[in-house]
Amino acid sequence: MTHIAITALVENTANGQHVRGEHGLAFWIEVDDQRLLFDTGQTSETLCHNAACLGIDLRTVKSVVLSHGHYDHTGGLKEVLHQATRPRLFLHPAALEPRYSRRSNGTTSAIGIRGGLTEVDWQRRAELVWTEQPTQILDGVTVTGGVPRATEFENTGGDFYLDSDCTRIDTIPDDQALFFDTAEGTVVLLGCAHAGVINTLEYIQQLTDGKPLHAVIGGMHLLNASSDRMERTIRSLTSLGVQMIAPAHCSGGRSAARLWAEFPDRWVPCPVGTRFEFRA
Repeated sequence: MTHIAITALVENTANGQHVRGEHGLAFWIEVDDQRLLFDTGQTSETLCHNAACLGIDLRTVKSVVLSHGHYDHTGGLKEVLHQATRPRLFLHPAALEPRYSRRSNGTTSAIGIRGGLTEVDWQRRAELVWTEQPTQILDGVTVTGGVPRATEFENTGGDFYLDSDCTRIDTIPDDQALFFDTAEGTVVLLGCAHAGVINTLEYIQQLTDGKPLHAVIGGMHLLNASSDRMERTIRSLTSLGVQMIAPAHCSGGRSAARLWAEFPDRWVPCPVGTRFEFRA
């Protein structure tokens, strides 16, 4: 029987153990003797500090999966590629695009991958695996690739662009999730769910021939969700029968609280140091 453990390595909040919170996300994943990293947080300093506090050796990572090409999910990548021995790096090609966000006050900020690494640098330090389509990483562990946008009530969750003048809208086609085949059902790990959490879950159900969804963990990007979107998200989560809901990072305080109110027996906090275990 396969043992799966998922540890929140970087997240906005921390639960003690001397770990630090940071606006970002990274999950350390153990599948028997294999070590994977899903996203790398915003900074290498926080990633490495938390890894040391939690007894995690980044040198042992064999595969790195990037949920999308934003700075708060890729900031520790350069350090990971320095420590690890040429791991496989799973990412959608669009993750390399320049990315920008327009704030409510009209100013623009660059939010793409930082650190000065080029695609050539990455090819030297990692085995690049492009994930435009669903891609198996290990037996029972799959990355979705790009997620179809099917629902009418979900969007990317913000004003995102491909240029600093904000003339080319960024639909974030590189947004992808990781999912695990477990004895209890499918476990889904989200980075930001810019494709929409329900779009993502419904797509994964299609890919798994309707297998029950056991858990959804990670960033749901409901920070700016309207009341209508929240209502429809809640109805969809109910109909999908998700048994564990662990919102993190960009899910938004109010939205996370609403999910807790609606699903008090299924809602689980996810600060740095939280460890989830499953069997497959």
